[in-house]
Amino acid sequence: MPTPSPGTRHATREQLASLAPLAALSPERVQEIADLTLVEHAARGADPIHGRTAQGKSLFLLSGEVLLVFEGGGTLVVVGGTHDARHALNRRNLVAARAKAITDADLVEIDDDTLDILATWDQVASGGAASGSAMACAIRSDAGIVSSAFSLAKLRGGLFSQLPTAHIDELYARFRRVGFARGEVIVREGDEGDSYYVVEAGRCQVERMVGGARVVLAELRGGDAFGEEALVSEAKRNATVLALSDCRLLQLGKRDFDELLRDPLLQRVAFAEASERVRRGALWLDVRYPSEYQYNKLPGAINVPLAEVRNMFAVLDKSKNYIVYCQSGRRSAAAAFLFAQRGFNVRLLQGGLWAAERAG
Repeated sequence: MPTPSPGTRHATREQLASLAPLAALSPERVQEIADLTLVEHAARGADPIHGRTAQGKSLFLLSGEVLLVFEGGGTLVVVGGTHDARHALNRRNLVAARAKAITDADLVEIDDDTLDILATWDQVASGGAASGSAMACAIRSDAGIVSSAFSLAKLRGGLFSQLPTAHIDELYARFRRVGFARGEVIVREGDEGDSYYVVEAGRCQVERMVGGARVVLAELRGGDAFGEEALVSEAKRNATVLALSDCRLLQLGKRDFDELLRDPLLQRVAFAEASERVRRGALWLDVRYPSEYQYNKLPGAINVPLAEVRNMFAVLDKSKNYIVYCQSGRRSAAAAFLFAQRGFNVRLLQGGLWAAERAG
């Protein structure tokens, strides 16, 4: 099996751009993959595809010569830099049973799911969205957006990784780009919530008044989102967000937010189904105030007050399943959305504890 080359190095954008699955991607996208991809070395006589035929990764030859032996008979010698090398050694019409490096060879392994994510989003931006979409035009013309809201890291593990693919083109069409100058207030505590925001570029600060004093809660950068809690829970803004620098934001109105983001991400379950999931290992998350939690809670529930949800992203185990609840379902809807957009496997107890009480 190949090993990282001596003096481990990353593949270059030029090396990856010639590979068939990456040829249609923008140079910025190819660079993102190059930054994550290490060149591997296979010594003469080694089998570089051993154990790599069905593991969700594609193996490409950059230099050297490799002999492929196909199931059912037949062979092919692949030489780095040629047309045959543009295609993965382990992803061909004929299935390779084994391979042998005729010479020392350099190779790269690329995650299939990563390629599919980038191909999906880039195809939408290059023509799959409505032709008049301001968002699609912006992404096609502005490479800077790749490094922020729609970077590979955000598409793999952020809000947009949870979004149904069918909604991508609508997002491009309905997001509106807005700018704010340094020091300008974007949303104010106590106001009605009417929009959801994603930071495209710049820095923002989240703050709240506590006992008459201003308390800084968080700093937001490219790809971070805010404004969802007021929209999901149908409450007033619970914090002020101001621009720490000149900022570009992506703004989505409440109706579009509900249709394209909130509803697809909120997986609601009735109490009976939720209880069965907990019996099979899921965990209750109670997002009410500690005083409410102490008074009456579901057995084994973990208390994560809504205001503390963001602090728990790095604490809770993403491999677990969670059922989120509050009294009515309003606060828990906001919490469930926050967890879901960070990639947690979370479901919302429909109707909250009131529904559980009615169900006995």
